[in-house]
Amino acid sequence: MDINQNISTLFEQLDKFFKTETVFGEAMQIGNVTLIPVINVSFGAGTGIGNGKDANGCDGSGGGGGAGGKISPTAVIVIKNEEVSILPLTNRGYIDKIVEMVPELINKIPHKEPKE
Repeated sequence: MDINQNISTLFEQLDKFFKTETVFGEAMQIGNVTLIPVINVSFGAGTGIGNGKDANGCDGSGGGGGAGGKISPTAVIVIKNEEVSILPLTNRGYIDKIVEMVPELINKIPHKEPKE
């Protein structure tokens, strides 16, 4: 496979990954509250190819490519009783507000009883 095919394959795969669903997560319905996660996506990609001669005059060439990415939750869209609010997740206080707005969520989280 040549470098052009590598680049083409790399960007075809990235095109499949970066969609609206990547930025807005799947909505979760809990009672009368809908939570929609908002996700920050960043990535980088690069390729390179080169050729030359070694100290003995022998020809050589090489190439490579790579990509990296990061996905992190940044906010939650909360829809409750026809009111819409956005709560950033960069501040711990907002997570507490989400819990206050959705008390049914606490009851649905599995928890273990302490062993005696």
